Amino acid sequence: MRVINMDHVAASPILPEVVDAMLPFLKEKYGNPSSMHGMGEEVTDSMDEAREKVAALINAKPQEIYFTSGGTEANNWALKGGLFANRAKGSHLITSSIEHFSIMHAIKALEKMGIEVTRLPVDKYGFVDPDDVRKAITPTTALISIMHANNEIGTIEPIAEIGKIAKERNVPFHTDAVATVGIVPVDVQDLNVDMLSLTANPFYGPHGIGALFVRKGTKISPLLDGGIQEGGYRAGTENVLGIIGMGKAAEIAITQIQNRMDHVRPLRDRLMKEIPAIIEEVGFVGHPTIRLPGNASLTVRYVEGESMLLFLDMEGVKIASGSACISRSLKVSHVMLAMGIDAGTAQGSLLFTLGTDNTNEDVDDVLRILPPIVQRLRDMSPLYKKTGRIKAAS
Repeated sequence: MRVINMDHVAASPILPEVVDAMLPFLKEKYGNPSSMHGMGEEVTDSMDEAREKVAALINAKPQEIYFTSGGTEANNWALKGGLFANRAKGSHLITSSIEHFSIMHAIKALEKMGIEVTRLPVDKYGFVDPDDVRKAITPTTALISIMHANNEIGTIEPIAEIGKIAKERNVPFHTDAVATVGIVPVDVQDLNVDMLSLTANPFYGPHGIGALFVRKGTKISPLLDGGIQEGGYRAGTENVLGIIGMGKAAEIAITQIQNRMDHVRPLRDRLMKEIPAIIEEVGFVGHPTIRLPGNASLTVRYVEGESMLLFLDMEGVKIASGSACISRSLKVSHVMLAMGIDAGTAQGSLLFTLGTDNTNEDVDDVLRILPPIVQRLRDMSPLYKKTGRIKAAS
């Protein structure tokens, strides 16, 4: 059976060039970067090169890049470290109602510590209104955290405008850019952010490695206590293998982002145009144009997303229903609920996230495989039969 991966939001293949760059650090270059002898210094030099490449990807300075275990740690560190370091300013945090679980759950933990939280609403496309951010700022606001793009619906937020407001009001501003860095051009100077989270796998690097950009002069407390790694801000022996892989993937992404966007965008557009032409009662979620180039998020009425996902999996097509985290938890998407989509419709969500390995043949197969699956499931649905608004396939 041919396998079609259209779930790149969960996992993208590691580029062969990235693997080749990592291999020496599995063999002869196994020194600890904290060691003061030659073996450690050799690894440290390679890590410094990787840091420069990651910084170049987002137009930052190398000393503003701190490696983490991934996006979740980067997000937790930005929130907790940022708030703890700015206690003198206050204990008020502004965020959105559609953030990733690593933000949402970290904020819930902070609320138990006495942090006051304002969760901003979004419109039908999933946009945060910058004016809502402006109105929510108080004299005690110590941090704003709004994601750059939502991994589930693909909408890209007006981060530059929000960042300008935060700068004018002298409030530190963090954005979760895990869904955008290496996928679309990201420039921390243009975005006006003080902190930005990123991770390697979305741009074809290894899993388990990410980074937090912290603009020089931004106050932040360490999340992990221990040694003096990462400038004393992130204790623990560095994931050298992951860092080298992330650096190489970043180096490649700098030259390939436009080609990648040009490759996946027409494939996404085919899905968004042709699925509604062959399946009735399909709705697309998120903004139609201001969205991630490879993201097609949709709802299919009278069918559960998990059921479609499992039937597609049996045919070799790998997708998600809602976000990568929500798919396994079998919960209704908090993102779609925040957008005003009713729970019944949100239950029928499908998420296609495309990558450089996808082809028009893959789209052809999805368009062939999906309709009979939907019809089969609708034939078993009491809601579908009750409405009588959809004709059964002849």
